[in-house]
Amino acid sequence: MFNKVANKAVLLVLIGGISLTSVAQNRIDQQRPDAPKLAAYGQYSIGVKTLNISHAQQLDIVNIDPADSKHLPKYDRPLTVEIWYPATQDSQGETALDAFIRDGKTEVKIVGKAVRDAKPLVGPDKYPLVLISHGYPGNRYLMAHLAENIASKGYVVASIDHTDSTYRTAAAFGSTLVNRPIDQMFTLDQIEMLSKDKNSFLYQAVDTQNTALIGYSMGGYGAVISAGGGVTQQAVNFPRGVPHGILGIHQDKSTTMIYPDSRLKTVIAFAPWGMNYGMWNNDSLKGVKVPMLLIAGSDDDVSGYKKGVRAIWQGITSVERSLLTFEHANHNAGAPMPAPEESFRFDEALGFNVSEHYIDAVWDNVRMNNVSQHFATAWLDTHLKNSKEAEQYLALTPKSNDGVWAKDKEGKAKPEHSYWAGFENRTAKGLRFETLAKGE
Repeated sequence: MFNKVANKAVLLVLIGGISLTSVAQNRIDQQRPDAPKLAAYGQYSIGVKTLNISHAQQLDIVNIDPADSKHLPKYDRPLTVEIWYPATQDSQGETALDAFIRDGKTEVKIVGKAVRDAKPLVGPDKYPLVLISHGYPGNRYLMAHLAENIASKGYVVASIDHTDSTYRTAAAFGSTLVNRPIDQMFTLDQIEMLSKDKNSFLYQAVDTQNTALIGYSMGGYGAVISAGGGVTQQAVNFPRGVPHGILGIHQDKSTTMIYPDSRLKTVIAFAPWGMNYGMWNNDSLKGVKVPMLLIAGSDDDVSGYKKGVRAIWQGITSVERSLLTFEHANHNAGAPMPAPEESFRFDEALGFNVSEHYIDAVWDNVRMNNVSQHFATAWLDTHLKNSKEAEQYLALTPKSNDGVWAKDKEGKAKPEHSYWAGFENRTAKGLRFETLAKGE
């Protein structure tokens, strides 16, 4: 009798295991019970479309001959852009995205709330634009969790596949150094054109004069330049960089340095790479002219923290700016989507477990994503929608652990209450949010 019962139990477990495996999904729309208030999805249904654009006659950095400065090859640079947008209510259709993961060869399905090719919801008010720029390597889906979350709150979000920087196209690093800010602003130009095109799904739907840029790692590097932070001569001479001094087009003293674009109103930079390699100094960072929110892990060993992200935050003295820190997190703090289950394996060619590209040793992915969604919403609503209500979520005790929870039985705050706005009791832990005023 015991063996029959035991065997039946084992069979049920095996069947259950098979069933669970067969229906498992890599969901990007997860919300933990302890997610802060503004992480929740907004009022809008969401659509998603793929756009292919081409930037004519760009320098072909990959094929430049370091020994020949007279003949600089050019090409039409292709870019694929994924666009999330508010859609008509209760849109129905495919909600899975086909995305390659870090190994560049495994294609997986990630699932969210956005419906493929849903009908856009166009009203009397246009939606602000948010550009998203991934790391090196990465792709346009790496921050899909954030893209569709923001779109549900009344934004059009355009996430770029940067040629020569994706999992499948990663090539000469110099291409990334030169092209990041160029790609970002060219995409802005293209979205503006579509907003005026009667045949486009974005016609009269997006306000490109009210644009934000979100960048992660090398996307953050490009975002700092796009915000006005011209690179240094040390950057131009960077040994892994670009031959013939071409990176000089992004120096603050260059006559071709056109940043920031007047349409760009704010930047959110996750773990921006470069300060720890001398890409900027305090003088060149003074060129940043738009408010910035920087997000980082205190143990970031790629972009650096004290001499990296925090130093950028301290150096952009021409604007008010904030720094959100995940204590003890590494480079993946807040930006990458939850690791697809297919990534949990060691890859011989990479030399590491593929999941390491997404996960953190201390923090849970979904927890970090929810925190990022909350703060990105507060920041964008403040700077693109002029929301006074959103400002309360940015006026915080610097160390979350120092916040005091003190509310009466009716839930009204007592005078001593200093807990982080939007966080429930006992949930604002291990974080810092610091703000410096212009000139500080």
